[in-house]
Amino acid sequence: MLKIALPNKGRLAEDTRELLADAGLEIRARGERALVASLGGEFSAVFVRAQDIPEFVADGAADAGVTGWDLVCESGRELRELLDLEIGPCRLVVAARDESGIETLDDIAGAPRVATVFPRLTRAFFERTGRSVTLVPVSGAAEIAPHLGIADIVVDLTSTGSTLRVHDLHEVATVLTSSARLITAPSNGLSSDEECRAKTRALDELSTALASVLRARGKRYVMANVPRAVLDRVKAVLPGLNGPTVIDILNGGAHVAVHAVVAQSAIYRTIADLKALGAEGILVTRIERLMP
Repeated sequence: MLKIALPNKGRLAEDTRELLADAGLEIRARGERALVASLGGEFSAVFVRAQDIPEFVADGAADAGVTGWDLVCESGRELRELLDLEIGPCRLVVAARDESGIETLDDIAGAPRVATVFPRLTRAFFERTGRSVTLVPVSGAAEIAPHLGIADIVVDLTSTGSTLRVHDLHEVATVLTSSARLITAPSNGLSSDEECRAKTRALDELSTALASVLRARGKRYVMANVPRAVLDRVKAVLPGLNGPTVIDILNGGAHVAVHAVVAQSAIYRTIADLKALGAEGILVTRIERLMP
């Protein structure tokens, strides 16, 4: 049974639990504060801080983990991405005070002090751009640093930019785009090739299950009985993934059944267009998992 390191708190932890449950991997723990749990009976879970997960996985304390790509990159450890989970999207950005006059990187003069929780990524970014800076490592709330006079600019995470605006800051450049990833370490330290293959197979199955849930999000399954005579026009309304599935109806006569996967955002117009073509018995259902 492989061990998966999961975030122990926050929005990332909640979204990760929901994704796993949708994939049929329900977390079964003895209590809300339990540090370990069964994960669908297929894996075991260990709950740790998101920033510690890259270290746990790299050191072999966990076979895989879920954490932000920003934390993976900041760790500097050799890790492999198995899947982008598309949750917790954010950007690591350079930000300056609104009255600073800094609108682009070219406006940054001298060797400014930069407050950040991500010193490794920040140093690498400014080295790539050929600029000298003085790092001011902080443990959190970097956006307050310019107001306290301990830094001139900041490098911090943002998703909507609202926190930056509240503190009279604006974005200058993007350092990194991040989201939660399923990660693992290179298969070193395993006792045998058979063990390596078994671990690889189990993690591939986990990635496939999670990807099927992600693929189904924002999609709906549409079924309808339509006149055979307008089938060519129906195909334009229901393109589906590879075109609609067309099924003869027992004693259906002039009607056939069509099934297709449709984007949730297009459902309103799809139903209206089907009705205009004389469709009957239209049914729309949610999709839990979608395999390619």
